Amino acid sequence: MTSIKEQAAISRLLSFLQDWDNAGKVARSHILDSFIKANQGKTAPELEQEFSQGGSLFLVRLTTWLRLIYMTGSCLDKLLKSIGIFLSAVSSNRYLKEFLEVGGVLTLLEILGMEKVKEEDKKESIRLLQVIANTGRKYKELICESYGVRSIAEFLAKSKSEETQEEVQILMDSLVHGNPKYQNQVYKGLIALLPCASPKAQQLSLQTLRTAQSIIGTTHPSIVDCMLKVLRTMHLEVQYEAIELIKDLVNYDVCQALLKGLVALLIPSVKETSKLQPKILNDSSVPQFTAHLPVFLQQAAAAKAIGVLARSNTSVAEELLHLRVVHSLMAAMGNTDHSNSQRQASLTLEYLVQMFPVVEEHVRRSMGEGLYQLFLSNAEDLYMKIDSIQADILAANKVNVSKALCFSGVSPCNASFYRGAHEPEKPAYITYFQKEDTEGKE
Repeated sequence: MTSIKEQAAISRLLSFLQDWDNAGKVARSHILDSFIKANQGKTAPELEQEFSQGGSLFLVRLTTWLRLIYMTGSCLDKLLKSIGIFLSAVSSNRYLKEFLEVGGVLTLLEILGMEKVKEEDKKESIRLLQVIANTGRKYKELICESYGVRSIAEFLAKSKSEETQEEVQILMDSLVHGNPKYQNQVYKGLIALLPCASPKAQQLSLQTLRTAQSIIGTTHPSIVDCMLKVLRTMHLEVQYEAIELIKDLVNYDVCQALLKGLVALLIPSVKETSKLQPKILNDSSVPQFTAHLPVFLQQAAAAKAIGVLARSNTSVAEELLHLRVVHSLMAAMGNTDHSNSQRQASLTLEYLVQMFPVVEEHVRRSMGEGLYQLFLSNAEDLYMKIDSIQADILAANKVNVSKALCFSGVSPCNASFYRGAHEPEKPAYITYFQKEDTEGKE
């Protein structure tokens, strides 16, 4: 037989639930305000005491109303915060199961794709998904089985709030940890985000990819091409994260493809750079200003990345030499259309000259003593001191140290990988002005 005190508590609960059931939208909003203020941070036993062991009765009302109104977005922030109080409470497993049984995960994921829903409400939805994911492996699997990775990744790419995007990164990081069944799905989702238009999303995806890569231990074939394309960014924070990931990737089976790709970016194709040239040639009386073409940004970033790799790993530097990186760096130094390409290539070449005597010998011979001494005096500022003839000498160089390296024993010579059967294409900014050669190639 219940005591008078218990009967009074049950009566208060029934009265509270009746008030909720009979309330309109405004009244329910006030009820939620009071609930959030009074119960923030409470444990599950404390919530049960507050609701006379009937906390689930209020939670089911909240989840039911969520299903009814989430498409309109009204009062959604308070509703999600109230549900969050139940789900994040210590010892809240029962509440969590009840929420999931009524399709709570699917509702939260659907909210992320709703155009009418405010960004702040979507952030609250992400936080609830974080709580669910952090509860354990089977809950991470449930999110992934509900096409959660795709929904979350798409929201990260489209979100306009950096704070919200950082919350999404936390969720993605949680899903890649302790989730062996679906960690590859998360990994592929992160790679798919790399071409997106949001620099913040790119930056966060690259950061999380580094963690995912170390957990998974194998690479996806598409990662090399995606990484090389990311280097077209004009955002230095994205470029930094890309180069950090590239440093990690050289320790995997994509190393050779990655190094080949980076060296190839040092000499842009005629097709890519000729988009700029007609404007220059149309009217010589009008001053022309070279746009920062993505291909030139990519060229500069590739030169910088090669320098970072060479400095951090001597064996990688040796492999790059066999790929004729010296020839390609000198060609980039002759790109008068983009000073940062010249600067980054010059700094990287300076390191290789200092490290490898055979490189110094070939570079000195190709440049000529005057240009070489200018290069030695200040490699970083060389682009400001050379004239057009010296730039042409650099761009049209024929340096090939790979044969000399094979005989000098710097590294084993692998002809199938290190040496091609044909000469690399001349820089576009030189070949464009050699009309007959250009037309022949195209």
